Amino acid sequence: MKYHLIDQNLFIKNRKNFVAKMQSRSLAVFNSNDIYPVSADSTMPFEQHRDIFYLSGVDQEESILVLFPDCPNEKHREILFLKETNEHIAVWEGEKLTKEAALKTSGIKTVYWLQDLEKIMFELMTQCDTVYINTNEHYRANVETETREDRFTKWLKYKYPAHSVAKSNPILQRLRSVKDSAELDLMQKACDITEKGLRRVLNFVKPDVWEFNIEAEFMHEFLNNRSKGFAYTPIIASGNNANVLHYIENNQPCNAGDLILMDVGAEYANYSSDMTRTIPVSGRFSERQRAVYDAVNRVKDDATKMLVPGTIWADYHVEVGKLMTSELLGLGLLDKADVQNENKDWPAYKKYFMHGTSHNIGLDTHDYGILTEPMQANMVFTVEPGIYIPDEGFGIRLEDDLVIQEHGEPFNLMRNIPIEAEEIEDLMNS
Repeated sequence: MKYHLIDQNLFIKNRKNFVAKMQSRSLAVFNSNDIYPVSADSTMPFEQHRDIFYLSGVDQEESILVLFPDCPNEKHREILFLKETNEHIAVWEGEKLTKEAALKTSGIKTVYWLQDLEKIMFELMTQCDTVYINTNEHYRANVETETREDRFTKWLKYKYPAHSVAKSNPILQRLRSVKDSAELDLMQKACDITEKGLRRVLNFVKPDVWEFNIEAEFMHEFLNNRSKGFAYTPIIASGNNANVLHYIENNQPCNAGDLILMDVGAEYANYSSDMTRTIPVSGRFSERQRAVYDAVNRVKDDATKMLVPGTIWADYHVEVGKLMTSELLGLGLLDKADVQNENKDWPAYKKYFMHGTSHNIGLDTHDYGILTEPMQANMVFTVEPGIYIPDEGFGIRLEDDLVIQEHGEPFNLMRNIPIEAEEIEDLMNS
């Protein structure tokens, strides 16, 4: 890992919070992700399953965490199972976690090698009544690949069919959505790295650069600051490409007079940032571009003020829609008849702003959070309104990451990242 070692107290606290929600005489199991193949002997870069990382800090493949708070044997109330390391693995793949290093990382004292899993699990299963399995219940999840977690769950239910089964995901949805101060520090680090990337790009962009040149500039800065790279597939969309919401080809030239919509964010220690900025290729906004830009920025600022404890996500989006409708009327993109005759299930503003304004962010870019429940302090949400005008050849989106506060307006993790049109122009022409 490129990031600095995280204080194990974060993971100790996370486990304490999780087991406090478990039923009596129950056990919970969490698996790492697989290393996924490409072809031949090639593999994709490893990405740890965020749940086992959240609870242990372990960031390597073939790892299993078991939590059994009521275990009669105190030694077995927290267990890590790891792939046994040796000199051969250290030479060919790099050093894996030793038992001592795993303790330093996670604060878990009992560490076994994976070959002991079935024997130890048999003992534990005779002592518990319920097993918490970890399923992906995120509202955006659409997964066809069978994961290591899926295979383990199949094995466990086949081997021990008489045990009751419970779900760990509802507990994690609530716990992970409210960030610890240590997590906020890591997210701030990711946002600070993103800021460095944007400032580099503002000095780089000029007519006739290519979208992938800009992507490379971000990656250069991210890697130089201990990030693995992008927290998600970056969008570098010049001109009309910005009107494709998930444009990721990043393979077109940036022409004089056009705008570039850049939806990018660095990760740090598996935590995400998520920023969108829209900048002029030539260093100056046209009068029309500036009018639309300022309208989007006003919606973002007003929407931000609504992120307070007690807000319901669905109600919030209705209010943001009203803000956007007002701005679109002012820009002449809608008229009063459009609004009066609109379909309430697809309001008139959706023609130009068709996506949501905010989502949870944390270990995942679209992080855990139960959107039907009121917002709470220390939840982190993006705010990302946009206006997309294919007929005029540009789209504008602006996005920051905000921490909900107990009182007052949210705290902007991206407060130092340039966003005002004048500042963008000044930096691009300095």
